[in-house]
Amino acid sequence: MSETAPKPVRAGRQRRAPRPLAAWAALPLLACTVLAGGWPQPAGAQPQASTASTYREPVPELRAIVDAPRPPQMSLSPRRDLIAMRQVPDLPGIDVVAQPELKLAGLRLHPRVHAASQFSFSSDLWLMEVESGAEQRIAGLPQPLGLASMAWSPDQRWLAFNRIDSASGANELWLVDVAARKARRLATGLNTVAGGAYSWLPDSRGLLVRLQTPQARPLPPADAVPTGPSIQQTDAGAGVRSVRTYQDLLRSENDAQVLEHYLTSQPARVGIDGKVTPLGATGLYIDTSPSPDGRYVLAQRVERPFSYLVPLSRFPRVIEVLDAATGKPVHTVARLPLVEGLPTGNDAVATGVRSIDWRSDAPATLVWAEAQDGGDPAREAEVRDAVFAHAAPFKGAPVRLAELGYRYGGIYWGRGDLAVLGEYWWKTRRSRTWRIHPDEPGRAPQLLFDVSFEDRYADPGSPMTAPDDAGHQRLLTSADGNSLFLSGDGASPEGDRPFLDRYDLATGRTERLFHSQAPYYEVPAVMLDNTGKRLLVSRESPTEPMNVYVHDADRPQPLRALTRFEHPTPQLRDISKEQIRYRRDDGVELTATLYLPAGYDASRDGPLPVLMWAYPQEFKSAAAASQVTDSPYRFNRVSYWGPLPFLARGFAVLDDPSMPIVGEGDAEPNDTYIRQLVASAQAAVDELARRGVGDPQRVAVGGHSYGAFMTANLLAHSRLFKAGIARSGAYNRTLTPFGFQSEERNYWQAQETYLAMSPFNYADRIKDALLLIHGEEDNNPGTFPMQSERMFAAVKGLGGNARLVMLPRESHGYRARESILHMLAETDDWLQHHVRQAPADHTAAN
Repeated sequence: MSETAPKPVRAGRQRRAPRPLAAWAALPLLACTVLAGGWPQPAGAQPQASTASTYREPVPELRAIVDAPRPPQMSLSPRRDLIAMRQVPDLPGIDVVAQPELKLAGLRLHPRVHAASQFSFSSDLWLMEVESGAEQRIAGLPQPLGLASMAWSPDQRWLAFNRIDSASGANELWLVDVAARKARRLATGLNTVAGGAYSWLPDSRGLLVRLQTPQARPLPPADAVPTGPSIQQTDAGAGVRSVRTYQDLLRSENDAQVLEHYLTSQPARVGIDGKVTPLGATGLYIDTSPSPDGRYVLAQRVERPFSYLVPLSRFPRVIEVLDAATGKPVHTVARLPLVEGLPTGNDAVATGVRSIDWRSDAPATLVWAEAQDGGDPAREAEVRDAVFAHAAPFKGAPVRLAELGYRYGGIYWGRGDLAVLGEYWWKTRRSRTWRIHPDEPGRAPQLLFDVSFEDRYADPGSPMTAPDDAGHQRLLTSADGNSLFLSGDGASPEGDRPFLDRYDLATGRTERLFHSQAPYYEVPAVMLDNTGKRLLVSRESPTEPMNVYVHDADRPQPLRALTRFEHPTPQLRDISKEQIRYRRDDGVELTATLYLPAGYDASRDGPLPVLMWAYPQEFKSAAAASQVTDSPYRFNRVSYWGPLPFLARGFAVLDDPSMPIVGEGDAEPNDTYIRQLVASAQAAVDELARRGVGDPQRVAVGGHSYGAFMTANLLAHSRLFKAGIARSGAYNRTLTPFGFQSEERNYWQAQETYLAMSPFNYADRIKDALLLIHGEEDNNPGTFPMQSERMFAAVKGLGGNARLVMLPRESHGYRARESILHMLAETDDWLQHHVRQAPADHTAAN
């Protein structure tokens, strides 16, 4: 999980990401570095300075979880009658992950293929008919497939996909003739360094692409003699500007020239006949998108001066409109300066044009937001953001569509008299949703919803959309155009129950069309018509993996199975799962999911050793913090990434126990972080003991990223746990001085809080075993590998019990099969030695 500031909320609402229809020249570096001596050490042994070992594999029952089959990913066609199925491959090997990789301006890229770093590619592609469920194979697919991404043409005649093959250096565009079920290569030499570099033109006769231009900006010699030092300067009087701690930044002029070489691309149009037509000049393009009528291209490119302090997204930028036929610039929207810092606060934004895009229901109209308060949330202002529109041929002044009291969160487009606009304000956790009339900018907006976006029980849902004839997402409305369709999690005290509602725009009344029913967890993923009666629904239960069904409300048996994915880990089918509720000592209600091994009987087997895995979250109200999250009817998918594999090793698992940090009114949540964190952990341990399923003398706690930070703090400020597993965390908050996670204040504004929250400052109090795991090349802002190295050194120097495992070539999320297996082996050893075999002499307090 990122340590960056909270991201803007689409259409004014903060929700979990939509659940998809289905879950999901090498360098000779084949060793895992282990510090703190070999494992295990006999009692009284002197620790070694360091040891180097080969990768290890865990016991067979854990290895089987890593190698469990993965269901395919799905992409519904524009007409909603076909599904493109992509087979997700096994985890890549370390030989793949260890390929040469450049780290420049916050990007990670594969130089050989001119692509953003990616290590897992789909290995198969086929089609499925929604009506019959029949599967159709595609002839002519390349081998290996190496499918990185794909996109349907607006008319559904074609399916384009990007193929990457690092062995040959190929970065290609391929085309599937849907009717003929046949694939062919369309273009070579794509440049996907800055992300997606192809998009369909609205007439489906070709695609807009960005191509490699290796000769445009030559690479500097690898052994080039430095021309001078790297210099940075700031001027007094610029004011306080918050700069988050970013990874992979430029460090020299040489780095800047390498970035220019790989980022430079040539916009071009590629016809379905394979004809390539260059459009305009080459440049450092980071985005190109055609207008809905296909006459223009919105292009964004960066330019010098570059920065050594912030990533590419903050570099100076030119936003302009190109003629789609010639590539010549016809209008410059804005020239944005370098942004090397923002005012303090999570509601701070840069000034100037922001979040620009085409209005999807108009031929060629640009829409964007601009801060009206200098981007500074501390400044008093009635209007925070203004939303502007500018239609082709882009003459005269832009039209002001809306004035907002919060920050702009995005727009769902429908038609000239209907668009849904969202705004949000992080400080108060408020969001508002408005109906606007884009063809009548002077007309007053209609307020649809005004809610707290952390209040899951009050979430009205988000509008459903579908692609139009040009391939752009548009609001789905009823036949008379007077109603929207809203889908949401349906959070309640009984757990999530996803729903689909029809919302009357005139009266504000809702009609429930679909509601998930126990004992299943069902999600209305896609509307197959414009009435809400025919849906694609994902369905699962604790023992049945997620599969896709066609739901037809007019049929006696409304559900018809479309997929039949089998249980990926049948050996763990009979584990038990329960959503439990308990109370913290200050009255805040807490939620957790309790898993118990298959065949476990508390009266017969007694209390078990426990692994607790958590991630703290900040709230502005105790009521919101007390709300139930998740559902008791979700599938018990045992992923190698979380804590559930250790059910196979006889542990009880308490997954995602609430760790709310509440700061009501003017109070800042983090000012009482430690007290609330320990109180939440104490309540969880007490509840396990009360139920008789967990041995309070044999409990481990763990987490990843901010969960690792939590783990170290719990070991430093309590004796509730025999051991901790902290993966890829940050432990010294003075190294993230301009904010972290949701903390808005900088170190100099809240010095006592930063120091109190840093477990590094209390390393002398860590008396229980701490396992630290970190990727050597972590790219996440704030969680530099040095954080784990320094934390380990502190515990070691103070005579504590710790182990540090640095995984070669790994980022914030570990990718190689060898790394995942080694992670599980280390964690299993730690739990077996320090928790399962722990003597019952644990002290309950520091």
